[in-house]
Amino acid sequence: MMRLIRAIDKNAERWALLVFYVMLVVTMAVEVLRREIFSYSSIWGEEVVRYSFIYLVWIGASIAVKDRAHIRIDVLLHYLGPRMKALVYIFGDLVMFGVAVIALYWSLETVHVSAKFGSVSHGLRVSMVWFLMAVPVGFALMVLRLIQSFLRDLRALRDGKDVYEGEKMFD
Repeated sequence: MMRLIRAIDKNAERWALLVFYVMLVVTMAVEVLRREIFSYSSIWGEEVVRYSFIYLVWIGASIAVKDRAHIRIDVLLHYLGPRMKALVYIFGDLVMFGVAVIALYWSLETVHVSAKFGSVSHGLRVSMVWFLMAVPVGFALMVLRLIQSFLRDLRALRDGKDVYEGEKMFD
């Protein structure tokens, strides 16, 4: 059971991204072919692509929090020791956590209003709740990943080890 939980923790967002990316690419390819070959396109295809992209962005933001891949200015961090660097990252995690919790609350409010009034999409005629849920799902995943990051940084601070800074893109 723990192996399954670890696999989900490690790869759940990546699997979801794969599903949404494949859905986006296949739908877009079908719509382009329909438009060019049959001179016909559907409104639902554009909606599937748009909402798949929105889910891609919000789930991708969660992965970026997990891997510390968001853009940051880290020039000064190179001159800090492991303890001070851990404190800076903990402070950043706490600030980001506060913002994510507030954004999660307000994004759930938007979903609630949409559900209350029964909004539906124009082409698919599906409840907008399913599409608006991308934002709270993304922020909920970010909150989870920020808690994990905070705990990881606290362990690094306690043990005097180097804090996890993510993978380097460039040297």
